Amino acid sequence: MVRLAAAFGGGVGGTYQEMCGALSGGVMVIGLQLGPKHPGETEDLMRQTIARYRDRFLEEIGPTQCAALRDGLYGPEGQEPCSVLVQRAVRILLEVLNEATEA
Repeated sequence: MVRLAAAFGGGVGGTYQEMCGALSGGVMVIGLQLGPKHPGETEDLMRQTIARYRDRFLEEIGPTQCAALRDGLYGPEGQEPCSVLVQRAVRILLEVLNEATEA
């Protein structure tokens, strides 16, 4: 799984042009945890949780595109390293997963 998710780092293969790798990785984890296990099962909880994760990411971290996040906010030229962003994204991910499973 780590190798699979590694491809999303740096906004898809280090291009910095697509969705933040921390957000992409979180979406993958939600899919793994809440996605349908059998054909025909509902995807409602998974989709709602992903939408909440994205919304909270936007509120607490900022834009979802890697390049926009690196533009003065995160990364080697930013105010904070990407590792801080990843820590924040994981905290949000764990919170929304906890909320989803308690509901």
